[in-house]
Amino acid sequence: MASSGAQTGPVAPALQRGIVKMVLSGCAIIVRGQPRGGPPPERQINLSNIRAGALARRAAASQQDSKDTPDEPWAFPAREFLRKKLIGKEVCFTVEYKTPQGREYGTVYLGKDTSGENIAESLVAEGLASRREGVRANTPEQSRLAELEEQARSAKKGVWSEGTGSHTVRDVKYTIENPRHFVDSMHQKPVNAVIEHVRDGSVVRALLLPDCYLVTVMLSGIKCPTFKREADGTESPEAFAAEAKFFTESRLLQRDVQIILESCHNQNILGTILHPNGNITELLLKEGFARCVDWSIAVYTQGSEKLRAAERFAKEHKTRIWRDYVAPTANLDQKDKQFVAKVVQILNADAMVVKLNSGDYKTIHLSSIRPPRLEGEGAQQDKNKKLRPLYDIPYMFEAREFLRKKLIGKKVNVNVDYIRSASTATETVPAFSERTCATVTIGGINIAEALVSKGLATVIRYRQDDDQRSSHYDELLAAEARAIKNAKGLHSKKEVPIHRVADISGDTQKAKQFLPFLQRAGRSEAVVEYVFSGSRLKLYMPKETCLITFLLAGIECPRGSRNMPSGVQEGEPFSEEAMLFTKELVLQREVEVEVEAMDKAGNFIGWLHIDGVNISVALVEHALSKVHFTAERSNYYKTLLAAEEGPKQRKEKVWSKFEEQPVEEVVTVVEEKERNANYKPVLVTEITDELHFYIQDVETGTQLEKLMESMRSEIASNPPLEGSFSPRRGDYCIAKYMDGEWYRARVEKVESTAKVHVFYIDYGNREVLPSTRLGTLPQSFSISTLPAQAIEYCFAFIQVPADEDARADVVDNVVRDIQNTQCLLNVEYSGAGCPHVTLQFTDSKDDVGLGLVKEGLVMVEVRKEKQFHKLIGEYVAAQESAKAARLNLWRYGDFRADDAAEFGYSR
Repeated sequence: MASSGAQTGPVAPALQRGIVKMVLSGCAIIVRGQPRGGPPPERQINLSNIRAGALARRAAASQQDSKDTPDEPWAFPAREFLRKKLIGKEVCFTVEYKTPQGREYGTVYLGKDTSGENIAESLVAEGLASRREGVRANTPEQSRLAELEEQARSAKKGVWSEGTGSHTVRDVKYTIENPRHFVDSMHQKPVNAVIEHVRDGSVVRALLLPDCYLVTVMLSGIKCPTFKREADGTESPEAFAAEAKFFTESRLLQRDVQIILESCHNQNILGTILHPNGNITELLLKEGFARCVDWSIAVYTQGSEKLRAAERFAKEHKTRIWRDYVAPTANLDQKDKQFVAKVVQILNADAMVVKLNSGDYKTIHLSSIRPPRLEGEGAQQDKNKKLRPLYDIPYMFEAREFLRKKLIGKKVNVNVDYIRSASTATETVPAFSERTCATVTIGGINIAEALVSKGLATVIRYRQDDDQRSSHYDELLAAEARAIKNAKGLHSKKEVPIHRVADISGDTQKAKQFLPFLQRAGRSEAVVEYVFSGSRLKLYMPKETCLITFLLAGIECPRGSRNMPSGVQEGEPFSEEAMLFTKELVLQREVEVEVEAMDKAGNFIGWLHIDGVNISVALVEHALSKVHFTAERSNYYKTLLAAEEGPKQRKEKVWSKFEEQPVEEVVTVVEEKERNANYKPVLVTEITDELHFYIQDVETGTQLEKLMESMRSEIASNPPLEGSFSPRRGDYCIAKYMDGEWYRARVEKVESTAKVHVFYIDYGNREVLPSTRLGTLPQSFSISTLPAQAIEYCFAFIQVPADEDARADVVDNVVRDIQNTQCLLNVEYSGAGCPHVTLQFTDSKDDVGLGLVKEGLVMVEVRKEKQFHKLIGEYVAAQESAKAARLNLWRYGDFRADDAAEFGYSR
């Protein structure tokens, strides 16, 4: 650029200061002054008395005949010399004269005063500029320039070097034919660049080096306020648009940076600009100059969680564009935003009911996802028939089953993201009550993300200003992209799964057809779909693909409230409590049922078991039901009577108004029953996570050893043919354990030929095996020859902690002390599932259960029977000692006191 033009007259050379914003050419810069309540004033200063080459210019789009102008030789090196020396630095300058067009010419010094480096002299000394033609050395300054120019000429520097200087001329490329291919060719590796222009806070023009591509780069993942162009050609800035632009300019304009080219949008390239001092994308968010945008955050390679965190910081501090921000959960206490709860019911593919530590129930919706739904022709057709969403909407059943198997009965972490306000119904959208939307995790897994990744739900798209969304929204979008790419679930091109489920509840004719089959089947697998009352349930039978109403046999449960023609009939006392008890125990769990009969309404009657617990017995044991006379002919009658005896004596719940019939005087007084202490030697072979244990009787141990030796000898001489055994639940078989030896076992569950659940009947442990490691149990070694040697027991007089970590501590201690060890066992009383016993160490005769109480690892379960008074007294004394010493469970004091609800414990 030549510094020519007529001057208007001498100007007093007053010394002025500023910060160099931009270098326009080898002899022109833009200087920012000090801000005074708004954007800082800017001035273009041209260096007087010298000339540097002109930089390349692109042809004007409005002029058809115009052409691109290339660099003049040595123009770009001159610009680069000044850029590296001056950008962002403080300079002082004097304006010597102005042209009629308003251009200012003067002398620029690096630093705060004229003692600093004279920029014009430095350019001339490097041979990057020459004295302006016609300027004579009339002043000391001009003489100095002439001297420096002669020295550069003699040294053949810059423009005075030999040759044409064509090697200094850039081949500037203003357009890219295939931007997407260009971005992909960079492989997301950092590219050196210089920022040439800042359009707004998040859009820049960059010169990519060394190939000199001049490209527009939009910052991935964010958007700053912009300058809107009006109809009259003027620009009106959005709030904070000018501030955001200044923020980016002052840090990046004409700086050396690295750019990661990440994607392409139209002709614009999406990327991340990295400067030695930081990442401008994150800085803009943190300072409240930008917001995250969903459409481009997915391509951000530096971790979208960092952008969300930076944006969250600005929101919390209500910085700039977030000055009026109100958090979606602003009215919630911290304990209501994050908590641990137990999942008790799956309502839908995106909703569940959880039980809080306080005992209250709360409905939670998974944030930002939408469950499967009918669309298009399917939605129109189903308007004419009764819709069963769980079975009729494609993938709804699979989504519900995924959540049910993963969550029911488990503790989850709930992080409330937002509260969706209640909405009123419209012609196309039904009304919704207020919804608590949250991110639910278990074992570090985001359940919503898992659902979406399997194609069992979709991600809701929001308006850009809608902040009510999941705190892990980007992960959800990424999971959906994976599901679409892999054509999973809802995104599959295969035929949708069809579930033809027959509902025979109350259908007497169909029920009669199923009855003989269910009776012959013995125990059948089922899932509890609904609990009507303590003893009346709706079951889904997977093998039969039908829904049935099931009544618990052998008990008389309090009736709940019912709608009668005369009005609502109030429920009997404890009916609600019985229903809640059954719900928490079996709702949406996998159970086993034994069908015995059917009533005249088509409801099946029988026994329901879960994890070895008979629900009829459990209800009686908890004083929520009474034994019905029809139980007399069942195999569970004695167990039911034994379970009923304790609550009946204590007059608990349904027995609260019970009065025993007065006995005649002739009846003799029953003597106080003494505790029967008859210890026998046993070997503890297995301990379960619930602190049940399996033992072998030492007296019959030699028989088992002989049987195993004979069985293995026969198998070695006549090995089973691999794959010849077809396992069925309840079958006895032989199974090859991990040690390579064969043992007697029972098939508990068959998922597939590769997953058969077996129980080793002589040792008490379980394993999942392929059917190829199973064989037919020879008749000579069946349980009729020698009964199963592993017998299940549990500790008497103690309560195992409900907390998983605390329970794990107990189990670890017991495993360490008694597994595979000989002990002494005494049966104290019977219970639901297995007898309750005390164990003693063989050598010291110390009570194992009492030792656990002394260590504060378990709590005492107080029994009222008189024969146990002395022993219970020892247990209680040991518990008080553990409390006083603040051991393990008691380290924070008695958690069962007034603050029990807060910490989730109950007596």
